[in-house]
Amino acid sequence: MKQQSSGLLLFRRRPGGLEVLLVHPGGPFWSRKDLGAWSIPKGGHEPGETPIDAAQREFREETGFSVEGPFLPLTPVRQAGGKLVTAWAVEGSFEAERMKSNTFYMRWPPGSATLKEFPEIDRADWFALDIARRKILKGQTGFLDRLAPRLHSS
Repeated sequence: MKQQSSGLLLFRRRPGGLEVLLVHPGGPFWSRKDLGAWSIPKGGHEPGETPIDAAQREFREETGFSVEGPFLPLTPVRQAGGKLVTAWAVEGSFEAERMKSNTFYMRWPPGSATLKEFPEIDRADWFALDIARRKILKGQTGFLDRLAPRLHSS
């Protein structure tokens, strides 16, 4: 069975149009990557956890903020590695520079015995849809494409 994860695509309305919140992965492998490296806040499911509960938990863990619905389901996307990502759009806003992510440990530098702690997400930011399309992982662009039509149908 392929891995599954769930996430939230937070959006806000501005005079110039919609903006979405994207997060940048932390750790040394992503530190110098920008275009095509950002993501929606998302992650795997815990045993017995519903997809929407996983999405809300992951959002809290990766940003330090909670959001309230209504949650608008978006059609899931399958990323290049085979992972199925389910997401919901939700309207909200917060100061992205105040986000606080959970952390993880890994051996760094590679091959060493030294464990270093890194934030799972090293930053978050708001982007207009045209810029977000360049920033987001290629496998998640479908969520951006589905956002505006989903808002008009709700």
